[in-house]
Amino acid sequence: MINFRLIRHLWLFLAIAEEKHFGRAAKRLGMSQPPLTEQIQILEHALKVKLFDRSRRGAQLTPVGQAILPAVRKFAEQLESLELAVREAVAGQIGTVTIGAITSAILEVLPALIEQVRQNHPGLTIAVKEIDSYEAIPALEAGDIDLAFARLEGNLGENINSLPIRQDRLAVALPATHPLCERSGLYLADLAEEDFIMFARKVSPLSFDALISACGNSGFSPRILHEVRSVASQIAFVGCKQGVALVPDSLQLMAPPAVVIRQLEDGLHVVTTAMAWSSKRQNPLIDIVIDHISATYLHETDGTTQVDAS
Repeated sequence: MINFRLIRHLWLFLAIAEEKHFGRAAKRLGMSQPPLTEQIQILEHALKVKLFDRSRRGAQLTPVGQAILPAVRKFAEQLESLELAVREAVAGQIGTVTIGAITSAILEVLPALIEQVRQNHPGLTIAVKEIDSYEAIPALEAGDIDLAFARLEGNLGENINSLPIRQDRLAVALPATHPLCERSGLYLADLAEEDFIMFARKVSPLSFDALISACGNSGFSPRILHEVRSVASQIAFVGCKQGVALVPDSLQLMAPPAVVIRQLEDGLHVVTTAMAWSSKRQNPLIDIVIDHISATYLHETDGTTQVDAS
């Protein structure tokens, strides 16, 4: 039997944990504060633990409350997915595929691909959530997402399949006032004395190692001043004059006025987006999207090397 009372109590717990205040949580939930306090006391009594420490500053989670918060959040997400599935079934929809994607893929790759899938499968709902590349594989393995579009290369694990979707020429992002902005024909070796902003190796070990190797082949080891989680963060740090960054050339379209992106003449390419999925999760809806995107990709590339398929 489903314990709907417990489900309601967990929703109330999550609201207070996020608002850090009983009064604000009650307002968000559309109820008065005393009943909310009473319901949390009932939950604490049922669990035989204290979940919140209350003070004039608000409500702070106890160690036990902090320990159960991630599980409650995941449970809430699963309930939302269930509710969406029920609504879709009632409306005659065939189901939902959840895509996790990095910012650049959301901007440059997904719009056209999603539109094509929707035209061919109008009953299929595609939900998109933003992730960083290093989150892609854990999210796939946990079943939080069905497909990942991220900066992924190499062996991603025994149960993870991938398909490169987009690659680009390697470029350098420079502060707009940097003297190298005035140079023509920039090469990687010209950056030997610069401070670098790199994405952390855990984001994409193969890409990170390839860039370090490329710098070595150009006669220097990059002096890494900052390690960040994404290409967008690299651009932001460059704009703050914290160093230079090696990025895909296509980011010229997104660069703010404080940043200049110059293509490097070395002719190096980087994978900017790959599609990945778990082979352990059997879902015909996921297969529909994978088959369509794979066919589109192969058609665009004509079976040759990795190129821009957007």
